[in-house]
Amino acid sequence: MVVVALLCFFFFYFVLSYWMKNKNSKPVTDWPIVGMLPGFLLSAVQRPHDSSTSTLRHFRGTVEFKSSWILNVGCVLTSDPMNINHILSKNFANYPKGSHFREVTDPLGDGIFRSDSDVWKAQRKLMLTAMHDKRFEIFSEKCTWQKVEKGLIPVLEHVYKLGMEVDLQELFQRFTFDVICLLVFGFDSNSLSVEFPEIPHEKAFDDIEKAVFTRYITPKAYWKLLKWLNVGQEKKLKEAWEIFDRFLYDSISASREKLSRSKSSMENDEEFNLITAFLVEEGGGQTDYTCENSNKILRDHAFNLMAAGRDTVSSCLTWFVWLVAINPSIETKILEEIKEKLLINGELRFSGTKELNALVYLQAVFCETLRLYPSVPFNNKSVVQPDVLPSGHRVDQKTKVLISFYAMGRMKQIWGEDCLDFKPERWITERGGIMHVPSYKFTAFNAGPRSCIGKDMSFIQMKIIAVALLWNYHIQPVEGHPILPKSSVVLHMKYGLKVRVTKRSG
Repeated sequence: MVVVALLCFFFFYFVLSYWMKNKNSKPVTDWPIVGMLPGFLLSAVQRPHDSSTSTLRHFRGTVEFKSSWILNVGCVLTSDPMNINHILSKNFANYPKGSHFREVTDPLGDGIFRSDSDVWKAQRKLMLTAMHDKRFEIFSEKCTWQKVEKGLIPVLEHVYKLGMEVDLQELFQRFTFDVICLLVFGFDSNSLSVEFPEIPHEKAFDDIEKAVFTRYITPKAYWKLLKWLNVGQEKKLKEAWEIFDRFLYDSISASREKLSRSKSSMENDEEFNLITAFLVEEGGGQTDYTCENSNKILRDHAFNLMAAGRDTVSSCLTWFVWLVAINPSIETKILEEIKEKLLINGELRFSGTKELNALVYLQAVFCETLRLYPSVPFNNKSVVQPDVLPSGHRVDQKTKVLISFYAMGRMKQIWGEDCLDFKPERWITERGGIMHVPSYKFTAFNAGPRSCIGKDMSFIQMKIIAVALLWNYHIQPVEGHPILPKSSVVLHMKYGLKVRVTKRSG
């Protein structure tokens, strides 16, 4: 069966590649015996986000990929808000992450992204308690400002003075990696500097992400074989996993040692990093972090927190800067708002959340960015009991459910005829506030019980960075540099964002 699956995969990939390039038929063909599997796999490999969008437009928001004779597994792909509300909220318990997701994402361990049921509930409660603590909010803002002043600005000054090009996507990834290290472990990884040093554990993080996505889009038998042979992407994953685990366990040990020396009670806001908070408060009674397995539990917490806080924010910032750069009128409006709300006696003055929350138009620009380019472009679910979606599609235990958040922002039935236009004004009410949009329609931060815990913190971080960047510098994308979404778990730009930086006068 493994050999048959692999032969079919390679046959359809190489033979149908030619057919796909020359076809003018429907988005996905239902083949005899193998069903829609060939076209689905091929489009997933080549252009998953745009392919899913065109397919969902054709089928008015939901399409069923029929089971193949080979794999006997069907799939429902949807961007229908009513289906999404049903899956992520109303019938939440029936749609867990499931065993397939757990298998593909095993580097995450038993952390919050990979767990279900009671384990997930306990972890979410723990994360909510820590991240909504006022001390952590203060520490988060401090860390972001610290990285802006000691990392972002010096690098941009260096780039400007030398008149060189810089990949802003890589810059933002380094920025957010350093910040999330500060928030989770309390130390700066210092990956953002003018030298752009190669940090082994940061590179390992990227390699793990690539390997996980490869598992998503290739047959299980294929990547399992690579893993067994220890070759290709699976070999890279194993090596990267070992490097990143070494970094995580060393950081946890350092946190334990530091806490032991200081015997801190975490009353000092400056010391409120998450791992130390878990150690001091013993998980709010959820976990004994002195037990033999506690380092593994902390490792899983840390990995999931870093996955949540690093690439999602850097992805949004990258698309944000590009969209603002190609829409000069929007850039002007942002600068006018900053001047009106934050400029006092010729200098920017703001000390915290209150002033940043006053930047309504800037938040609208971020919301519009996330509508069109959600940091996490898709979500997948398993099915516990047979069910019927609001669209009328039936699902059972052999059905995989895929939600395309990317396609949702491009649906006329959701956002209107101008859904492809970058229009921040759609987010502003007549009274000048941010318009409330149900989370099952605007899914950038997920929806239902699994909604993103760090949503508010993310907006504050991004606003701090955006104000510092746009007020001081003008960003010009390099002419001719291709801008395309990358096929990945997080919506990066395929070729990065190459720009030139000039200083604003006065």
